Amino acid sequence: MKRIAIIVAATLALGLAACETTPTPYQPLLAGNSVSGGFTDQRLDDTHFRVTFKGNDLTSREQVETYLLYRAAELTVSQGYDWFEMVDRSTENRGAAFVPAYGYWSPYWRFHGGWGWGAWDPYGGGPWGGGYDMERIDEYQAIADIAVGHGAKPEHDVRAFDARSVMANLAPKITRPIADSVTERPPPH
Repeated sequence: MKRIAIIVAATLALGLAACETTPTPYQPLLAGNSVSGGFTDQRLDDTHFRVTFKGNDLTSREQVETYLLYRAAELTVSQGYDWFEMVDRSTENRGAAFVPAYGYWSPYWRFHGGWGWGAWDPYGGGPWGGGYDMERIDEYQAIADIAVGHGAKPEHDVRAFDARSVMANLAPKITRPIADSVTERPPPH
């Protein structure tokens, strides 16, 4: 009985997550936000931080990377620094492919055969008959390790950015959450 309750809860959570209709706004990643996703940051040492931005399935890769860059600049200024350098940066697609069950959950298995990845389900999907349409959900997450500094940014370092200039240039592209839809908490530092 406990196993069935866990499966039902997981299925409902996935269904609700799939119903989001708003891209992730620029917000901290916290439970209780009405729209999933957001930023986190972590101090690695006195002048190095790790910044992450995770978008939901409606947030484009470009927007996730814009929010990451903006958060790096905002964090730099909030910590009393003037510029930051992208020491290491990556963007991952954390999404997945799935077979819609047309209103009902159906079992589905993926396996790797000699010809590549395959799928099978007992109701006719997969490579052996019947079949469902595959859907692809893209969920991007960008991560950067930054080094911060005082004064003018290094002149010939193409990975270095003036934090205040970045914030001024990107501000028109930043969509903030509706005040009532976010549990009011200060962003993590």
